[in-house]
Formats: sequence, C-alpha cells, structure tokens
Amino acid sequence: MKTKKIPMRRCVGCMESKPKKELIRVTAGESGEIAIDPTGKANGRGVYLCPNLDCFATAKKRKALSRGLEVEITEQQYDRLYQELTQYAAKNS
Repeated sequence: MKTKKIPMRRCVGCMESKPKKELIRVTAGESGEIAIDPTGKANGRGVYLCPNLDCFATAKKRKALSRGLEVEITEQQYDRLYQELTQYAAKNS
C-alpha cells in the first residue's frame, strides 16, 4: 500500500518546516483583513506560524508576516492577531 505524502509548510517565525496540520495559517484577504484561517483553505495570501507566541513575536520583529502576506500590517492589527492567536492556542491545546 502506498503511503500518503504529508504536506510540509515553513513557519515564518522560527523558519522550521513542519507538517501543515501543526501550524496556524494567517491570511490577508482581498479587503486587507488579516485573520487566522482555522480551515487552512480560505481565499487570500497566507503564511504559516507555529502555535506558540514566541514564533509570532519573532515574525513581528523581523516583519516576516507583512513581507509574506505582501501587505503593511498596523500595530492595531498585530495586537488583534496576537489576541486571536492566544485564544486559538488556548482552545486547541
């Protein structure tokens, strides 16, 4: 029997490749809305983050999120995304 290939993605914070299901997808929609994509299939440009907040802090410091999403991210959007990530990580741990 053939083994199924596991899709790998790279975290923009720690730059480690991990299975797609272990990472959180952050998307930038057409309207410029930055949000967490729990399904991993939403329209728009996306980047992946580890579910820990250290990777988020590193990505924010290096501006990896705005570079990967190809949009400018304001401090208010970063704060809202941080709150969403803490809630998402608490709910899924």
